Amino acid sequence: MTTDDADAERSRSDRLDRFPTPGARNSLWSWPDAKSPLAVVRNYVVIVLARICPSLRLKNWLLGRIGVTVGAGVAWGLESTPDVFWPERITVGDDAIIGYDATLLCHEFLREEYRLGDVVVEEGAMIGAGAVVLPGVTVGEGARVAANSLVADDVPPGATVAGVPAEVVSRADAAASDD
Repeated sequence: MTTDDADAERSRSDRLDRFPTPGARNSLWSWPDAKSPLAVVRNYVVIVLARICPSLRLKNWLLGRIGVTVGAGVAWGLESTPDVFWPERITVGDDAIIGYDATLLCHEFLREEYRLGDVVVEEGAMIGAGAVVLPGVTVGEGARVAANSLVADDVPPGATVAGVPAEVVSRADAAASDD
């Protein structure tokens, strides 16, 4: 088993980096210690511009400047939002589509810790409008995420997921066997 195979078998939660935040308040109060406030402001301004920008080329270029790995031919829908704190933990493969108002999160601020995880959207995958992808999730090659879904687990290549939390509703290999 390769390292990639072993990582794929670990749950999303097991792939997250955990950072305890001692004190009386929840971990969101610790964000300035976790990430430079100036970097977050820069990311926010760039993301706001990218969210409203109709040009896919310019949107991809802007997001690349703040560390998002953007493949060739990626299409970000209007109002789609990559993680403002850790955009550098997002990888979107060639010809993937991130739908209108979809959100890709690389962080979770909880009561006593915050967690970070990479988000990977592989080649040709599609994220529907209003969907939320949580940290540590990989959306496999050619997979589809239905609109308004909450993706808390990896999506297998070629699968379609839907719901809150998102569950597999069909697989490309099942459709091919029906022919």
